[in-house]
Amino acid sequence: MDPESLRLLIRRKLQDGRLPRDGIKKVWSSRSDGERCNGCDAILSKDQMLMEGVPMDLGRRLLQLHVRCFQVWDHERLAA
Repeated sequence: MDPESLRLLIRRKLQDGRLPRDGIKKVWSSRSDGERCNGCDAILSKDQMLMEGVPMDLGRRLLQLHVRCFQVWDHERLAA
């Protein structure tokens, strides 16, 4: 996905609540095990790094993102 399309998709997900606007309580990274990215909706391959985080709103599920999607999400949520 090109950078502008990714930014717009993540911005839309922030606006409609599919991605949290609040920060995350805890974040870590690990090798993917085939998870789906909450940012771009693509499946992470097993050779990619996965960023995972526990949202501030504990009612939300675990956030799982590509490293690049995590960076875009963090930038866009702070810019909003």
